[in-house]
Amino acid sequence: MIRRVEPVAVSAFSSTVVVAPRRANTEAFANEDASPVKVTSEEPVSTFSIDVDTASYSVVRSSLTNGYLPAPESVRIEELVNYFPYAYPAPGERGAPFRPTVTVSETPWNPETLLMHIGIQGRQPATDDRPPLNLVFLVDTSGSMDRPNKLPLLVQSFRLMVGQLDPADEVAIVAYAGSAGRVLDPTAAGERGVILSALDRLHAGGSTAGAAGIQLAYRVARDMAAEGEVTRVILATDGDFNVGISDPDQLEGFIARQREGGVYLSVLGFGRGNLDDATMQALAQNGNGQAAYIDTLAEAQKVLVDQLAGTLFPIADDVKIQVEFNPAAVAEYRLIGYETRGLRREDFNNDRVDAGEVGAGHAVTAIYEVTPVGSPAVLHDALRYAGRAAELPAAAESRAGSRELAFLRLRYKEPGEESSELIELPIARDAGGAGTDQRFAAAIAGFGQLLRDGAYTGDWTWSDAIALAEANTGDDRFGYRREAVTLMRLAESLAVAE
Repeated sequence: MIRRVEPVAVSAFSSTVVVAPRRANTEAFANEDASPVKVTSEEPVSTFSIDVDTASYSVVRSSLTNGYLPAPESVRIEELVNYFPYAYPAPGERGAPFRPTVTVSETPWNPETLLMHIGIQGRQPATDDRPPLNLVFLVDTSGSMDRPNKLPLLVQSFRLMVGQLDPADEVAIVAYAGSAGRVLDPTAAGERGVILSALDRLHAGGSTAGAAGIQLAYRVARDMAAEGEVTRVILATDGDFNVGISDPDQLEGFIARQREGGVYLSVLGFGRGNLDDATMQALAQNGNGQAAYIDTLAEAQKVLVDQLAGTLFPIADDVKIQVEFNPAAVAEYRLIGYETRGLRREDFNNDRVDAGEVGAGHAVTAIYEVTPVGSPAVLHDALRYAGRAAELPAAAESRAGSRELAFLRLRYKEPGEESSELIELPIARDAGGAGTDQRFAAAIAGFGQLLRDGAYTGDWTWSDAIALAEANTGDDRFGYRREAVTLMRLAESLAVAE
């Protein structure tokens, strides 16, 4: 068993180990048990909401670089996989705003199963075509933010972002600590010095009135909103909400109601110890936005500069994926990750059910492990009293043919629209094989499973994951993949040390 430990402080001038006084760890993470293996003849349809959040990867990195393995509940495998850019084929200038690509290949940790890799690439509009942007920075200045990796890093991060905005964009700043207040009225992004001066005036101190801050931020955002523009509240916090609307359900309901008015919400987490990842995830999901965790200035560069368009400009709302597996070809399957994004089958066609947002240029990845009919890897015994279920494989064979592995459906809404559009795509057994991107994504998916419990990876080891990732770093322009290999090596060493 892998034991997770908290780091201790070691003096650089003495061999004495000094246990640093620390506040109680109140971190809470949004996660569920790993998705189980499903029997296709009994449950052929899998439905979930798209997810482009990356917070879990940064939390994992923060834990490992501080010398301890991350808590299993902090590991959301889809967020590890989706942290990295992938070169999936882009959609054309007309039609749907994104294009799906599906490959099928052997599973690295089990040669008797297959990985079905679904990649979705969003359109990247020309920079000149992007709409004006209205941003409200909602900044937590409570006493818990008075640490170098919290408010100071937050201010530095927003300074980077302001430099990327167009003169026609507008920025307002709201702070909350005991009571909410305006730090900066809506100001044209061209007045960069005014905005930066307002950021530099932020200081930590006081209790946390998160709900009151959110209410004021949305009022400011609604006043800034105009036809044809994108309006977004960016909440930056360590996740500590202890004053105001104390009921999480009421807070989430408030955010959901604001979403209907066309104002998006993104959540940026800073610092560790009291990171309320569960609330942050819930607010971002209800606000049609994304959640990211900023642990370094380099991460701020990635999220708020390199991927600015994807972070701030939506190209599709309420994006849902539904896969129907062919029981003539697939005996069992499981979705790797997305445990907190599962939807009921009937939710897929219900346009009133909220789902994830895809930003400009975003790539989204989902991976299924699929067990073919007749494979020795089948885990479930046949049912004695199967009834009609036993007839399903033959029926599916006659309808779709054994070459068809599954059928993919995607639903999405154009931003601001109430009715969804549908994309459908059959998935053949001989769909294209894995390339560098798919193999690297598989390595990360395996790494995430090892960090949780490795229940489905058999004898596959840290070294196997490292070797697969290292061989498939590809065109690693920003060094993200090489960093991941380093983190895998750290995880291996920490696991062995325990």
